[in-house]
Amino acid sequence: MYINILETPVTQYQQWLQFAIAPRPICFASTIDASGNVNLSPFSFFNLVSYKPAIVVFSVVRKMRDGSTKHTFQNILEVPEVVINICDYDMVQQMSLSSCEFAKGTNEFVKAGFTKTPATLVQPPMVQEAKVQLECKVLEVKSLGQIAGAGQLVIAEVLNMHINDSILNDAANMIDPTKLALVARLGGNWYCKVDATNLFEIDKPTTQIAIGVDALPTSIRNSSILTGNNLGQLANVVELPFVDATFSDDKLKNIFQYYALNPADMEQELHSYAKELLLQNKVHAAWQVLLAGENV
Repeated sequence: MYINILETPVTQYQQWLQFAIAPRPICFASTIDASGNVNLSPFSFFNLVSYKPAIVVFSVVRKMRDGSTKHTFQNILEVPEVVINICDYDMVQQMSLSSCEFAKGTNEFVKAGFTKTPATLVQPPMVQEAKVQLECKVLEVKSLGQIAGAGQLVIAEVLNMHINDSILNDAANMIDPTKLALVARLGGNWYCKVDATNLFEIDKPTTQIAIGVDALPTSIRNSSILTGNNLGQLANVVELPFVDATFSDDKLKNIFQYYALNPADMEQELHSYAKELLLQNKVHAAWQVLLAGENV
């Protein structure tokens, strides 16, 4: 399927983009106008873009129906401050309810059943139910267009951060992703939930330079068993590993014993076993299995 965005109506490609560029974190933004009226609305075009200064961005898209702007955007032009409340699974239905196009001046805190709590440095209130709140001042609003569907990019600096102690890791005093249960936006009516069943870790490359896939032994690099992900794990070392004389593995011994007379089948079995180990993040063991095959 090929889609020429420049020649396709936005109403046709909008959902393709929303489904493809996902999951997207949700900026649940509280704002206030010059008269003190509060607004609360979610936006999924949102991310962190700088540490120092701490800068976040989110985009308020002009309505597809008539190109008008949302109350959040209008409020920010009057009072350039915003509280970004981070949405988790415990509040996702209420968050979605707040996205209704209520009349200007309607308090979405009341409509969606949220509790207002005062911020410390900015005028808009915080959502008490949110386990993380970011108090921000708006630095710039950059218009990406004046027609329907055009984003109005809000660039904001985080001044203050509130974190509920219940989501902290007791040992490191950091946010524990298994406790926060973040939700993210997909396309259409779809969302996803982050929990322990779908979390995984990847070892980051160290400050030293990894060898890269091109430096792997040819038989490993061209394996019909190992995937690109597997090769990426193996190649994230600073030098080719050596055979570890202390390494002992019963399954490895059985493979050598059973396939001793058939090197081609042995290589397939060794690569399959290495793949199993890599799926368990046992990179050292996988390397030892593969190196054993290289030295046959």
